[in-house]
Amino acid sequence: MFDWRNVFRGMAMGTSDIIPGVSGGTIAVLLGIYDQFINAISGITTREWKKHVPFLITLGLGMISAILILSHAVEWLLVEYPEPTNFFFLGLIAGILPFLLKEANSHGTFKTKHIVVFLFGAVLVASMAFFKPVEVGNPIETLTLMSIIGLFLAGASASMAMLLPGISGSFILLIMGVYHTAINAITSMNLPIIFVIGSGIAFGFIFSSKGIRFLLASFPLLMYALILGLVFGSLFVVFPGLTLILSNILLSSGTFILGLIVAIWLGNKG
Repeated sequence: MFDWRNVFRGMAMGTSDIIPGVSGGTIAVLLGIYDQFINAISGITTREWKKHVPFLITLGLGMISAILILSHAVEWLLVEYPEPTNFFFLGLIAGILPFLLKEANSHGTFKTKHIVVFLFGAVLVASMAFFKPVEVGNPIETLTLMSIIGLFLAGASASMAMLLPGISGSFILLIMGVYHTAINAITSMNLPIIFVIGSGIAFGFIFSSKGIRFLLASFPLLMYALILGLVFGSLFVVFPGLTLILSNILLSSGTFILGLIVAIWLGNKG
């Protein structure tokens, strides 16, 4: 059965996936659909694929709609109001941490090994704040054999990151020098480029979802420790700094609080 609320959930995930540093997986956890999301992607290649199709179609419609409709708006906000925009996402990420901790506690109590995994996840993601994006010239607009391979692999790498809360697929594209090509392809509707990157994303989704599904089922508390670390570490990646101008401080504080409120509201709904 089609649940059309998943279109709006997909739009929330799609919007976050446009932002380098913000993970669609984080939003999926916040919305309470992360396990269903992983199981559906992993299950699409099994005999029970039909039962996952309605969920994936409605979620996919929302994600694609948000990316196509909001890519211009998000790009404009990041250029014109970079700090308030990023502080909104900081609020979202900070707001999900208590929810994740509560979920982790339902599976048991953290021991030394869980704390080590948490720190590993946090350091892994936080260290991305020190990565400098690959400097590229003009975005790729025509395909060659090498660019097809490169764009496909970039899409696959980004999608693996998208499935893990805390790691941004967009940031992976940025590091690999493909982010501006992807955004340009979406805004200009360059279908061949979109198809190649999209094919890589689809491949990465299916391949990595099976591994994540297995780990969540076999080692739930360790996985929650890792997810908590990944999400906590992403705070350092998204933090844009703060220009000490009163209007900017007030606006950034307001968007941060708004992000917290949205996170708490979505967490309760989820």
